[in-house]
Amino acid sequence: MKTKWNQWNCFIHKSSWAVKLSMVIMGAGHFRYGGIAKGLIYLLMEISMIVYAVRRGISDIVGFFTLGTQTADAWSGIEGDNSIVMLIMGIFAWILVLAFLYFYVKNVKGAYAMQLRHEQGLAQIGWKKELASLFDQKFYVLVLALPVLGVCIFNILPIVFMILIAFTNYGGKIVPPHLVDWVGFANFKKLLVLSKFAPTFGRILSWNLLWAVVSTALNYFAGLGLALLLNKECVKGKAFWRAFPILAYAIPGFITLLAFKFMFSYGGPINQMIMANGGEAFGFLDLDARWSARCIGLLVNCWISVPSIMLLATGHLSNRDVSLYEAAKMDGAGRWKQFWKLTMPYMIFATTPVLLGQFIGNFNNFGIFYFLRGGLYMDGYFLASDTDLLINWLYNLSIDNNYYSIGAAISLIIFLITSTISLIVYVKSPSYREEDTFQ
Repeated sequence: MKTKWNQWNCFIHKSSWAVKLSMVIMGAGHFRYGGIAKGLIYLLMEISMIVYAVRRGISDIVGFFTLGTQTADAWSGIEGDNSIVMLIMGIFAWILVLAFLYFYVKNVKGAYAMQLRHEQGLAQIGWKKELASLFDQKFYVLVLALPVLGVCIFNILPIVFMILIAFTNYGGKIVPPHLVDWVGFANFKKLLVLSKFAPTFGRILSWNLLWAVVSTALNYFAGLGLALLLNKECVKGKAFWRAFPILAYAIPGFITLLAFKFMFSYGGPINQMIMANGGEAFGFLDLDARWSARCIGLLVNCWISVPSIMLLATGHLSNRDVSLYEAAKMDGAGRWKQFWKLTMPYMIFATTPVLLGQFIGNFNNFGIFYFLRGGLYMDGYFLASDTDLLINWLYNLSIDNNYYSIGAAISLIIFLITSTISLIVYVKSPSYREEDTFQ
């Protein structure tokens, strides 16, 4: 902190009038020391920002805080304010302000650097050299500029919008042309306290965590076991046997899910075989089929996900050090001990990032229960069933029933849970703490 203050103090006392003028008129320092082209760019940026601020930037930022003050009235011909549009345009205005501040700081730093070169008698770096550098040492900046802009517009803007919606009362009857207001943490309080949401949230969250952990472990160990089995020398026709899981993986997931839904339906082949042998049809996915539906979901997800884990594990197992297994065998270690002491540490080290990705994917797995059992609303659950995950409940609330702010709050909770768990597990994993172990 002291060093930063010393640098700032040195800048204030040693910077020339042209550099100080750059803090008011962008590009002034560049003009003074010969950087005409760059000075013009900075000056145009400032002029464009001032024009934008006067024409709508300031009103967009004010609208971000107020979310509108004029209610629409069709009878009087008053159009009114659209709170959601004002929120989006406010977010966009803040992004532009942050981008402008970034270039403003670069403008001042660049002017000061040019002053120092001038005082030392060094030639200034011309725009031709900077352009050549942009196509050489800084080529990554040129290439990534458009993707970064696209990410800001199509990724960051919707994410920030979703987060902010969680702190409003948007949804239900309060949608444009009605004005939306900021409500702080009221939506999160509803999820934790309100009798309409709290019991459902608690039940679905506990099931969601159990589902994510069990399905990730089941998929991982099933895929690893299949890879180890097909990696054994005694297995003949390995390419042939590997083809069957890959075919299952190649078929679109929703087709597989619809096929399994038909198989376990009342008129499906499984119930047909049960009735052919004198039994009664069983509602595997019926309203009261809580754990049978959950287990079917786990098995179907395993069927879809195991092939990718198998292919991943096969690639890593082909690179393991076979001499370690030979030494362990000579020391009397059995197959189980070799697996637990050699194979598992190596595979966990190599696949932890993928394993975390699988966990997050399973936690947010919308399709499994939507296609197997979607549309069921059960007693004891508000607009949900006992197999729904948080992502399914979010869909039911926001898309089907207009509880947009509650859905946004659930989205933020999902993000916090998955990011926290992933970060803690990754930091504690050998992949992070023992990076050089298997190199």
